[in-house]
This record gives sequence, C-alpha cells and structure tokens, in this order.
Amino acid sequence: MSDEVMVYLGQLQGGVDAALQKLDEQDFAARVWKKDPAAWKKDAPTQAKISNRLGWLEVAQFIQSKEGDLQALADTIKAEGYRHVVLLGMGGSSLGPEVLRQTFGRVEGSPELIVVDTTDPAVILETERKVDLAHTLFIVSSKSGTTTEPNTFMAYYYDKVKAVKGTEVGQSFIAITDPGSSLEKHGRDHNFREIFLNPPDIGGRYSVLSYFGMVPAALAGYDLHTLLDRAVGMAESCHKPGMDNPGLHLGAIMGAAALAGRDKTTILVSKEISSYGLWAEQLIAESTGKESRGIVPVAGETLGGSEVYSPDRLFVALSMANAKDVTMEAGLKRLEEAGHPVVRLYLSDLFDIAAEFFRWEFAIPVAGALIDINPFDEPNVTESKDNTKRLLGDFVSKGELPKPTLEQGASGLAAAFGQPGGSDMASALQEFFRAVRPGDYVAFMAYSPLTPENDAALQKMRTAVQARLKVATTVGYGPRFLHSTGQLHKGGAANGVFVQIITADLEDAPIPDEPYSFSILKQAQALGDFESLRSHGRRVVSLQPQAQGQDLGLGRVAEAIKEALS
Repeated sequence: MSDEVMVYLGQLQGGVDAALQKLDEQDFAARVWKKDPAAWKKDAPTQAKISNRLGWLEVAQFIQSKEGDLQALADTIKAEGYRHVVLLGMGGSSLGPEVLRQTFGRVEGSPELIVVDTTDPAVILETERKVDLAHTLFIVSSKSGTTTEPNTFMAYYYDKVKAVKGTEVGQSFIAITDPGSSLEKHGRDHNFREIFLNPPDIGGRYSVLSYFGMVPAALAGYDLHTLLDRAVGMAESCHKPGMDNPGLHLGAIMGAAALAGRDKTTILVSKEISSYGLWAEQLIAESTGKESRGIVPVAGETLGGSEVYSPDRLFVALSMANAKDVTMEAGLKRLEEAGHPVVRLYLSDLFDIAAEFFRWEFAIPVAGALIDINPFDEPNVTESKDNTKRLLGDFVSKGELPKPTLEQGASGLAAAFGQPGGSDMASALQEFFRAVRPGDYVAFMAYSPLTPENDAALQKMRTAVQARLKVATTVGYGPRFLHSTGQLHKGGAANGVFVQIITADLEDAPIPDEPYSFSILKQAQALGDFESLRSHGRRVVSLQPQAQGQDLGLGRVAEAIKEALS
C-alpha cells in the first residue's frame, strides 16, 4: 500500500496545524476507535444514534473472516454458468460496487457485474435486453429493505426470471440487508439462494467494505483478499495520532478548509480510477451537508486554469504512483502557484482503492467533528421520498402528476418550463443565472439515462458555468443523487443553485403490482425533489426538453446554457 502524500496548504497551513493540535489534545483518533459518540455530539439521544453507526471501523476484518464463504459462492456461480451479476440497489448499496465495476471491469471467466440504480425505464429495459435471464444472478441490496427503488427493480426482474425459470426463480436472487428487515423475510419466503445479513451498525455510505460492497466484488471475480488486506492496512495506520494518521490528516485538512471558507472539496482522479469521485461525493455530501453548513464535493469537473477558480476551493487529487498523470500534475502546480491548497494522494496499484475507501471513511467524520455536525445521520433525505409517495398517491387518484409552477420568491427564481427549447430556454436561464453569487455552486440534476452522450452534454453545461461564473459545479443523475448529494442540497448551506433536467421517456416499463410505471415513478421523484428544494428556499429551475426522435434534448439544454451565459 502506498502512503505517498504530497500536501501544499499555503495560507491554510496555520488552520490545519491548529486543527491537528486540537484533535490530538482531544485524543480524537483513539476515541473514534473506542467508538465514543461524544467525539461528535454531547446530547444523549444523538450519541445513541451515533453509537449505532460505527460498525464500519472493523467491518473489513469481519469480511476477511467470511472470505472463504464468499469465494465458495463465487466458484459455484461460475460453475453453474452464470454470465452476469446484476446489482439492484441505490445510494450506499450501489455506489461502491459501481466504482469497483468501473475500476476492475470484467474478469475473464467470471460473470460481468452490472449495477442498476436508476428508475429510468430505458436503463431498466436495456439491462433486461443485455443479459440472458436464465444465466443472470440478481443481488437485491437494501439496508432497510423498504427502499422504493431496489424493491421495484426486484419486482420487475423477479417476474421476468420467473417466466423463464418457473419455481426455480429464487435461485437467481441474493439479498443483502440488515437483520430483521422486510427484505430478509421476503428473501426467505421466496427461497432466495443466499441472504447476507450485514452488521446493522453501519450506514449505507460507510458500507462499501461490508457485504454490500464485497459480495458483488467476490461474485465479479475481483481479488477480495487483496482488497480487504489494503483496507485493513489503512485502518491500522488510522490508529496513529496527528499527521501520521492518514485519515485524521486528510480530515483535518478538509475540516480546516471548510472553516476557512474553502468548503468546496474538488476531487481530481486519474483515468484508471475515474469513478472514485462518485463514491466520495456521497460520503462527503450526505455526511457533512446539514445544520445549514457542509462540505460540497466537486467530482468530475474538468481541471481548468487557476483563473476559473474562486478562493473557496480545496483540491484533492488521486492518481497512480507509477503512472503519474502529467496533465493533472501540471494543472495542480498552476493551482498551487495561484495559492490554492492542493493534496496529492498516490495509489501503488488499483487495489489501493480499498485503502482509499477507508481513509476517506475515517477522514469525513474527522472533518464533521471540526465543523460541529453529526456525520452519521441524513435528516433531510426522507423529504423527497415523502413527496414522491404523496405525488404517486395523487397520480393513482387523479390519473396524472401535477406540473411544476412558475414562482418568484425572495430566495431567487424557481421556475418550471413545460417544453422549453431554443432562445426561449436561453432567455429564461439567463435570468435564472443572475441569481448566482460568489461562493455558490451550481448543481445539474439529470433525470435521464446514464449514457456517454448524456455525460458529454452535462459536462458541457458545467464547463460553461465554471468558465463564465467561476463557481463550482456538480452533476448527479436522478434518482441516484437523492440518496447522496440530496442531503447536502436541502440540509447544507443555502449556496446551491439547482438546474433540474427531466428528459422524456421514449419507452416505458411497468412495475408489477403497482398502478404506475417506472416513467411515472421517475417523474414523481423529480417533482418531489423540486418541491423539497423549493420548500427550503433554494434557487431551482426545472427543465423538460421535448424529445426529437431519439434526441432527448440534453444537447439542446447545453447549447441554451451556453447562449444564456454568453
């Protein structure tokens, strides 16, 4: 495991030194390992909740003891001819496996891992068409067992597999959940092949090194032994005090940066581990975005010149030690010369990504303590879920969903457009972007299929905003982001400006035993989030571009944003 770290802090150095001194005086690292909830909050009810969220500290060692069982299952699945493993999850149960999937790809001789974590019907249908249902293993992954998305995914694919395998359908399904959940009961009632009961004292975003991340990794043929060994090695290093503790040091930097006004942690990664920011984004946003403050994770943003960045940034770069990204290194050097704090973390090989999982899991609670929040709850996440349930009820009773309304409030423009296009959209966006202030961030929230073309269009949007307004930008696909950055959007500081984009569905898929489809569910989730943001006085615009053939309109939205900012 590589411990190579390079840090340039500039004017932030004094704040980080003071933070480390404070943490050492509090014996903070030792208290974390003793699972002392008073390290974060003093009131007894909150401490009780924190005490039930600290199992991530030792879960890698627990999974090490289960390595043989997981390998035996993986060998059985291969021997039975399974060609795909499809993970059905959302948020903490899906983002870690998605990063592992993108990092390690397909291992020859093992099933290909696919992650389904969107209610967009195009993705649901595409996955069904890609796999051979008779030779596909589905993992239903949900801590609570009550999360809408994995339950609807399970219902859909269970029906499809049953049509092929009949009474043997249960052997194509595995559940990962907490003991006593409704999913555990469902799995037993439906004769699932395996039910993995995760230690219940682990929150979703801290669960990548538990069964939630390691079961799909084992089934996909990834080297579980080496991954866990790297994670445990980093955990051992995180027992140390001060700068010798990799997690404590990074957390002190992030916390001190936020207190100094640099509350946008910009995560830069080399191409080999390009998806890592997707996981770190949820960990940071959902852990720190509450009590009207927080750290804004900025992942996937194109590295620009120093002139496009305001003094609200901390840059953390992850790259391979043996193949350093020359372009990234040159850009980081320019940022240092401009006075921005920069942290470089180097991985010795791809397996060090497991060490980084633990480093950041330790670091974020440290930063949370410094900014005085509870990093283990997510008090605002249920708001959009509740809105969605109400809206679906309205759909069932009225046969349609309500439309977002145009509203001008004291907090800025909150607008919705039925079918915007061309200069009309640009004019409206020009007015909307006038509400952006220094220190803000602009979040693009796309309810659209996850495709390279859509990624490119969203990247054009954020690059245009970054260049013209010099503010941080984020991108999230809905409903995935509702379970990650969604907490920051509502519970964090009022410095977010939100652009919601809901593309049309060219085809739809039914949800078994429900009076609505995946398309209706997706629209209800988008509208529910729009209402939640507006109830918090956030500046939000909802765009619904009209499809033109197979063109869903994201490219036209990108052009309208470019025009609006010109």
